Amino acid sequence: MADSKEKLFSDFAPTTTEQWMDKVTADLKGADFEKKLVWKTNEGFKVKPFYRMEDLEGLKTTDALPGEFPYLRGTKKDNNEWLVRQEIKVECPKEANTKALDILNKGVDSLAFRVKAKELNAEYIETLLEGICAECVELNFYTCQGHVVELAEILVAYFQKKGYDLTKLQGSIGYDFFDKMLAKGKEKGDMLATAKALIEATAALPEYRVLNVTALTLNNAGSYIYQELGYALAWGNEYLNQLTEAGVPAAVVARKIKFNFGISSNYFLEIAKFRAARMLWANIVASYDAEAKCAAKMRVHAETSTFNLTLFDAHVNLLRTQTEAMSAALGGVDSMTVSPFDKTYATPDEFSERMARNQQLLLKEESHFDKVIDPAAGSYYIENLTVSIAKQAWELFLAVEEEGGFYAAVKAGKVQAAVNESNKTRHKAVAQRREVLLGTNQFPNFNEKAGEKKPFEATCCCGGHDTCEKDVPALNFDRAASEFEALRLETEASGKRPKAFMLTIGNLAMRQARAQFSCNFLACAGYEVIDNLGFPTVEAGIEAAMAAKADIVVLCSSDDEYAEYAVPAFKALDGRAIFIVAGAPANMEELKAAGIENFIHVRVNVLETLREYNKILMKN
Repeated sequence: MADSKEKLFSDFAPTTTEQWMDKVTADLKGADFEKKLVWKTNEGFKVKPFYRMEDLEGLKTTDALPGEFPYLRGTKKDNNEWLVRQEIKVECPKEANTKALDILNKGVDSLAFRVKAKELNAEYIETLLEGICAECVELNFYTCQGHVVELAEILVAYFQKKGYDLTKLQGSIGYDFFDKMLAKGKEKGDMLATAKALIEATAALPEYRVLNVTALTLNNAGSYIYQELGYALAWGNEYLNQLTEAGVPAAVVARKIKFNFGISSNYFLEIAKFRAARMLWANIVASYDAEAKCAAKMRVHAETSTFNLTLFDAHVNLLRTQTEAMSAALGGVDSMTVSPFDKTYATPDEFSERMARNQQLLLKEESHFDKVIDPAAGSYYIENLTVSIAKQAWELFLAVEEEGGFYAAVKAGKVQAAVNESNKTRHKAVAQRREVLLGTNQFPNFNEKAGEKKPFEATCCCGGHDTCEKDVPALNFDRAASEFEALRLETEASGKRPKAFMLTIGNLAMRQARAQFSCNFLACAGYEVIDNLGFPTVEAGIEAAMAAKADIVVLCSSDDEYAEYAVPAFKALDGRAIFIVAGAPANMEELKAAGIENFIHVRVNVLETLREYNKILMKN
């Protein structure tokens, strides 16, 4: 068999990169290779259209092994297991306990409890954890940051009382001094004092991570991947730097830090992010203590992003979070939370929570993603992405450190300003359809209505609408879809659903293509779209549009034919509806001179254009 394979491949001469480039150049027919085929990522580096074995030359990433420093290929040697986490907001400890016991039988092996600080005591924890084997499940706890030490002491006492081997218990306590500064603009407490007290309180729990790097917050605010990673490294290093200066050994601090990353829909870059993150963090820890290589293992929890979740066509969220979960699994995370698809507008119910759990279980039980360690290893493309994203993140990390470290950067509002600028840029990209949200700014569900669905609004720390005084600037958490959703909700709330009529005429292929484009364009505002097979004359089309009581008439034809059809159609309509030409014909200026103002095509800002139409339509 081996001989036959060798003979098979010997029949095909190897193709050089130069030969590939010659073929590509010929097929481009004079077009610029860089402009046409090279992708410049938001992270600031370029991605080629194809990679070959020679692109791996000199990359140190290919020398890495699973479970070995610097952990590029993961911290595990025998499998790619990760824990399936579900969060429970504790209103009543007894009810939360019942729910926890139920979902532990449905595939969950990591629980996250959000507990109320004012109710915290030994009895509360006993009720909450009754019947839950702490040696069989990872337990994670979140509470008011001023009560985390108290929580730690209660937990240690509870575990000792139950007779557990505390060295075997896995879990975390969600203390993060910087997250509240970023998310709420509030600086409270003494980070160094609380962190030291937490480390001391959990000394008997060596596998409990109590210093959190909640980079998920940056992801949910719309950061780019290199920003999330670069700032996360500086975030973790701030704990290391301050605590080692206070006399805590670097290995002890490193073993207490947990990284909580978001997962965006940029599939391959996310895989590369997790690989790069482990490598860079391992080297940072080793720079403090070269002997502490085991302590340099990054513990990573990943959670699907909320930035790209949508209210309309919400079941598409299941597809987004599925690919995100796949990239995190392939990237070798330690635990994962998949957000329920309806999180943006509803309190997740049993159905949406079950779907979220099963998204991970499908990857394990049916796709066997938990069996293969780092399947991306050796991929010409992903190895190069890993190096590129590591370089960009490392440069950002160094820039933060040179300016005084993460705390100084957050205090000065530099991190918030950078991420908020990314949020703004991404919103503009969504408005122009350079970043696509299926069902929102592209291919919307034409007949969907929100009904009672309303997007959850962010509230400030005092429970109001972001109006209380802040110690530092805060991040902007407006989701990518929020402006399109507001526009469509405005249309729906008006009680009048405008009609957009496609006046299709002339060249069959062009009129169909432009009608499809226009229908998708205008349906993003919630308008009713009426497509047509074609009209013999523009007068017949206008007559049909008026009979349909159209509020918008879109002329759909070829560029050449607009010289014949556009002005007569415009005059025939005579201001009875908004008149739009689909496309950007060469004679656009002539048509504008004739009084035609509206043109829709791939270069216009979809959101701003629809807002202008809504202003006109809502007045009538």
